[in-house]
Amino acid sequence: MKGKVYLVGAGPGDIGLLTVKGLACLQKAEAVVYDFHLNAQILNYIKHDAEFIYAGKRGGQHTMSQDEINRILVEKAGEGKKVCRLKGGDPFVFGRGGEEAEALFEAGIEFEIVPGVSSAVAAPAYAGIPLTHRAYSSSITILPGYEDLTKSESSIDWAGIASGRGTIVFLMAVKNINEVCRKLIENGRRPETPVAVIRWGTRADQKTVVGALDNIAELIRETEIRPPAVMVVGDVVNLREKLKWYEKKPLFGHRILITREHSTGFELLEELGAELMEFHTIKIAPPKDWGPLDSAIAGIASYDWLVLTSANGVRYFFSRLFEKGDIRDLKGLSVCAVGTKTASAINGYGIKVDMVPEEFNSEGLIEAFVSAHGREKNEEKLKGVKILLPRAEAAREVFPERVRELGGEIDAVTAYRSVKPETHGKRLRRFLKEGKITVATFTSAATFNNFMEMMEGDGGGLLNDVAIAVIGPVTARAVEKAGLKVSIMPADATVDAMARAVMDWAIKK
Repeated sequence: MKGKVYLVGAGPGDIGLLTVKGLACLQKAEAVVYDFHLNAQILNYIKHDAEFIYAGKRGGQHTMSQDEINRILVEKAGEGKKVCRLKGGDPFVFGRGGEEAEALFEAGIEFEIVPGVSSAVAAPAYAGIPLTHRAYSSSITILPGYEDLTKSESSIDWAGIASGRGTIVFLMAVKNINEVCRKLIENGRRPETPVAVIRWGTRADQKTVVGALDNIAELIRETEIRPPAVMVVGDVVNLREKLKWYEKKPLFGHRILITREHSTGFELLEELGAELMEFHTIKIAPPKDWGPLDSAIAGIASYDWLVLTSANGVRYFFSRLFEKGDIRDLKGLSVCAVGTKTASAINGYGIKVDMVPEEFNSEGLIEAFVSAHGREKNEEKLKGVKILLPRAEAAREVFPERVRELGGEIDAVTAYRSVKPETHGKRLRRFLKEGKITVATFTSAATFNNFMEMMEGDGGGLLNDVAIAVIGPVTARAVEKAGLKVSIMPADATVDAMARAVMDWAIKK
């Protein structure tokens, strides 16, 4: 049976500009053929068992020819697979999507086009330049800027384009910008016509240079603007000073590395203009042996307290409880949550939380239990109290040891474990070397230690010029042991507190 190919536009860079339909196609894809000029974070939404095929080009260097790409699409669909051809911007706006669709038609392969947000529209918008405006322009012309302008015949009607008043957008024009400007002036556009060149539009490293037709080439040489960039010609460029909203965001220009499995809790930073780059250095997995947790669930009625220390612990405990027992077995059991996020996750199962310690750590837990069960004899303040603690593998022993010292009983059983993902860090390494990441966040010692391993010995050097943010003293000690400095550590050991601390640091910078 033949499969199907989805030609999907991934947008120009901001991951939020990927369409809902494009995301749906990605999530069901069994093979993904993707380009260079898109935000690679989008690939995190693809099923882990999908086949990844890189077909991009950078700086004019082609990984695959167009004929090879066409052949791969036909071949993978011919194997019966759902194929996502993931292209930067829009597949039908100078994306050669039409050629790929023709090849699929000729091969009898079913295909579907999923439009994307083109950089021709998005980059000017993020630079504060409306392409049309009643007072300035009522038309748009979008042109390729890479055509050889020294040849005798051109596919571009320079006289017709230059003589109008509409906005002109050139894609990929940086290398030819001298000739582009010369052609427009020769054919009737005023030399003082405003021009903007926007590099990496919609991204954290977006850079906009404004000039006129007679000096923009010199300006982009001085500011070292290189591809990829969008060039906008027309009086609408004058509106930028009023309308440049994106570059005014307080965290604009910051790209923040997220090393935990989910970026939940960091949304505040994104809202303030930062770009989040996810590179997971830990992956949450079930325990190697369910036996201890199953035994605890079988005897759940013997416990006085259930203590859950993370949303992951909540998820894995209740999943196993539903498989091996019954939620009604928790009747009469008091529930303690370490942190408001953990409490919220427990509430989601219809369970009331009886205690949340003021400090979200082992020391805070001890203080909360002593306050609730304190006895007259100091050495046996928790005598007769039996606690079940489903937790991560290899977690700290501070709380269990202290409970036993105070006369209590506790079963600390593994509900889940953190493992190092099998992934490479080539793109992250390049971003760090190029200074494109300003803050690296580590929520546990494991996220940091795994990062160092995944960077294959280069981790320390790559982080030298990056602000390091951590949660908790244990993570801080792991960073310092590697000879690095911790710049940001919130008082509260939560992701929300870390996000606020990163925000404060970035704004002060």
